Amino acid sequence: MPKLTIDGQEIEVAPGTSILQACEQMGIEVPRFCYHERLSVPANCRMCLVEVEKSPKPVASCAMPAGEGMVVKTDSELVHKARKGVMEFLLINHPLDCPICDQGGECDLQDQAVAYGFDRGRYAENKRAVRDKNLGPLIKTIMTRCIHCTRCIRFMDEIAGVPVLGATSRGEHMEITTYIEQGVNSEMSGNLVDVCPVGALTSKPYAFTARPWELRKTETIDVMDAVGSNIRVDTRGPEVMRVLPRLNEDVNEEWIADKTRYSHDGLKRQRLDRPYVRGQDGKLRQASWAEAFATIRTKLAGLPGTAVAAIAGDLADCESTVALKDLMAKLGSPNLECRQDGAKFDASKRAGYIFNSTIAGIERADAILLIGTNPRWEAPLVNARIRKRYLQGGLKVVASVGPNVDLTYPVKHLGAGGDTLAELAAGKHEFLEVLKGAERPMVIVGMGAFQRPDGAAVQHAARAVAESVNAIREDWNGFNVLHTAAGRVGALDIGFLPGEGGRDLEGILTGCASGEIGFVYLLNADEIDGAAFGNAFVVYQGHHGDRGAHRADVILPGAAYTEKSATYVNTEGRPQQTRLATFPLGEAREDWKIIRALSAELGQTLPYDSLTQVRRRLAEMNPVFAAPDRVTPAKWGAFGKKGKVDGGHFVSPVTNYYMTDPISRASVTMAKCTETFLKPALPAAAAE
Repeated sequence: MPKLTIDGQEIEVAPGTSILQACEQMGIEVPRFCYHERLSVPANCRMCLVEVEKSPKPVASCAMPAGEGMVVKTDSELVHKARKGVMEFLLINHPLDCPICDQGGECDLQDQAVAYGFDRGRYAENKRAVRDKNLGPLIKTIMTRCIHCTRCIRFMDEIAGVPVLGATSRGEHMEITTYIEQGVNSEMSGNLVDVCPVGALTSKPYAFTARPWELRKTETIDVMDAVGSNIRVDTRGPEVMRVLPRLNEDVNEEWIADKTRYSHDGLKRQRLDRPYVRGQDGKLRQASWAEAFATIRTKLAGLPGTAVAAIAGDLADCESTVALKDLMAKLGSPNLECRQDGAKFDASKRAGYIFNSTIAGIERADAILLIGTNPRWEAPLVNARIRKRYLQGGLKVVASVGPNVDLTYPVKHLGAGGDTLAELAAGKHEFLEVLKGAERPMVIVGMGAFQRPDGAAVQHAARAVAESVNAIREDWNGFNVLHTAAGRVGALDIGFLPGEGGRDLEGILTGCASGEIGFVYLLNADEIDGAAFGNAFVVYQGHHGDRGAHRADVILPGAAYTEKSATYVNTEGRPQQTRLATFPLGEAREDWKIIRALSAELGQTLPYDSLTQVRRRLAEMNPVFAAPDRVTPAKWGAFGKKGKVDGGHFVSPVTNYYMTDPISRASVTMAKCTETFLKPALPAAAAE
């Protein structure tokens, strides 16, 4: 390991460490524009120049490996002069429009010009101007500000896997652009705003709306998919102004998906802010909380528990789910269901429904089999991890049974459906030899494989494949389930499933049609056709006037994920907590509080009055909730149902990435993305 001296201090670093990285390890700041920790090193901005003894000129520290005996100076007169010269060159053509630039206050160029730049400009020539590019509805371009750091090009090529950006021409005529005039069609394009060190690429929906110092910043968790990305919600007054990523190496690194970043404008549209009751004329009318609760009490009077059912939706938090389960138990109802998409799988063993390898564990796999999933739409951050693993080298192959789509890395398509999986489970497919030859094989099963009548048989077959290729060992569990709903794993951990003699989703809807189910409680459940509930009395608790509210007889307004402190468990089984960024609108309340108040009205008071007590109840039901932000390994065991796997195709449950839940469906920005990127390619029914 080489030893070198930096500013008079000796340090020993790993082989291959650059001088810039060595400086960072010592806490010495070295300015940079083009260098980014997660991107390749181009060494083209020259801002990171340092002085190295015996070198005839300053050295770009980001590209120079640390060598044995090097003597480096980062604070010498030569370094100061070099940095001032570089900054002068960078500002030759940069416009002086900081007062109207959305990057103002968060701009690397501003900060470094003050800290390292010259105190005056010496160029009298006219500045060049560059035509702005249309990159779609998410990214606003002011390309005259571009300093050609090429971070955006490298991000799209390396991380997003959609190489649409590049540099054309040379010298003063160089421009960053798309090769053909088009939008950047990637589920991770919003990260371009974060990697751009100047104001050349900014957020189009956020443009000219706020300054960073006006905003209140709240660290919380995303619920647009089941990854549980760590985010920061910036608010001004009651309004969410923007959503940015937080660093979490185990979950989302420092990236977030576009739906996470841009769908927040749906939080202020089509909101439910007061209770409603459906009158004798069949129309919903505003009501008080007392009247709404009284209507529910009257309807439940005399109904046996077997005629009552509850469905927890994709955005339901764990606190409200456990409260609803406890209330249903007091009412004597065994009819509970959290899989509103109709997925059929065995949840008796936790290892059978979580991402056992963890998301970060993808980087250790050397062969991956995807079953019934399109991770690029279902979980873009998981897809980015697989691509990262592919680029690192050592990943023998990624194979797929199911949708044949572009996942931004090479995929060997084995087949479209159950026939191929049945062959694999029976040991008759040649690809098994590849998995058996891998040191750490991985099987990822998506919801598209479970949303069929033979879902439990598919789960059993996938388990058989994993066990047959030695993917289940003491040091490695390669069986993974990729969920699409943020609230699903938490509800499964709580046991929000049919009790003894209880009905699943299909049974509940059949009971509604036959009249055996007379009362249905929907907790943030919006993905079920309202006609399926027949003549049952429907109570909907949620925050948007979506499908569930349209069918409801009583509406109880709840809080969105930015408006409550709540627990969600991501697809790898990691409990994480959101924090209140804004208060619920109007008369809306936090979801568990609504259920607690309703229980008192029904004479079945739940035994908790505070959030702390509810979370204590969660930990009693499942110890995983006692360890937030940690993945508790699940014990392996038998799960699934042995049976014939039908030959039908596996179909991804996500047909429109930009609109998958009530919040994104209410978002104008997501509607523009659908119009721009998807509508020409979607079937007419899915595009509407």
